[in-house]
Amino acid sequence: MAEVRLQTIRKSFNKTAVLHGISLDIRSGEFISLLGASGCGKTTLLRIVAGLEGVTEGRVEIDGRDVTSLAPEKRDIAMMFQSYALLPHLSVAENVRFPLRMRGIGNRDEQAEKVRAALETVQLGHLAERKPRQLSGGQQQRVALARAIVSNPKVLLLDEPLSNLDARLREDMQVELIEIHRRLALTTIFVTHDQEEALSLSDRIVLLNAGRIEQQGTPDEIYNQPATSFASNFIGSANLVPAEIVDGPQGPVARLGDGQELALATGETARGTATLAIRQEDLSLTTSGAGPAAKIRTRVFLGARNRYVMTLAGETLRALTPNDVVLADGAEVRLTVEPARIRVIRG
Repeated sequence: MAEVRLQTIRKSFNKTAVLHGISLDIRSGEFISLLGASGCGKTTLLRIVAGLEGVTEGRVEIDGRDVTSLAPEKRDIAMMFQSYALLPHLSVAENVRFPLRMRGIGNRDEQAEKVRAALETVQLGHLAERKPRQLSGGQQQRVALARAIVSNPKVLLLDEPLSNLDARLREDMQVELIEIHRRLALTTIFVTHDQEEALSLSDRIVLLNAGRIEQQGTPDEIYNQPATSFASNFIGSANLVPAEIVDGPQGPVARLGDGQELALATGETARGTATLAIRQEDLSLTTSGAGPAAKIRTRVFLGARNRYVMTLAGETLRALTPNDVVLADGAEVRLTVEPARIRVIRG
């Protein structure tokens, strides 16, 4: 295990700036997810940690040592690629042994024991003699993971490793990664564009936007306390509603564009123009009672839940409800939401 420190990392390709002064400290044994849309710079940042890309400016430290100018094999890291990059002519065991051979770690017997242990960790010991073409996609992914951990690296780098798996296998591998990290406690940097993966796996999420850190925090913090409109919309796809925060007879309220109001938490101190971030699952819909009136546009059936797309004060809102809540297109509904679940974002 090792700490990783990134200091003011800047990266440009020709005259195009990709990273704009990223600074980040990663604790020993921490599982960090770099989360963001395509083109935000997350994979470039991972490749800089790995030594596969140089920096335009800045410094990379691993375990207190400046590795900015060191080759990848000198950094004591392991990287698992999206494509797995297994060697088709080698057996599973030989694929896993490959980095030990290349780096001259141990004699043949010691290497065989490390390979056995790594394959047992990913529950593939019984497939050691098979070739990659004889494995399923999920099994190939596990072999690639075993190869990454076999040398007990100081830092494990994972570049969208689950993106090629189907939905069920992805869920299974999320559990697998959680359990393996719990056992090995490797410092891990995980790149993904999938918010569910980041939320389920991480000790801390670093949300990137256009080459800058938009927000970082625990999964709970970044989901329930988004700091910006971008963070609110990217994590959980919150409804973003413009409003005027004013004093009401019983505390602060958010006045919507059509004059309807939503009560806010009594401790809310913001006043003036703001944006409300409201999670889809926090909205309740009724056909009568109090609360702002909205009009149903579309129902999307999701199995266990429905997603209703509505119009409120000229804005499009989405709500997730149990699948036994059935409302007709064009119906008028009343919206209710716990004041404490409304996030007020300034600017």
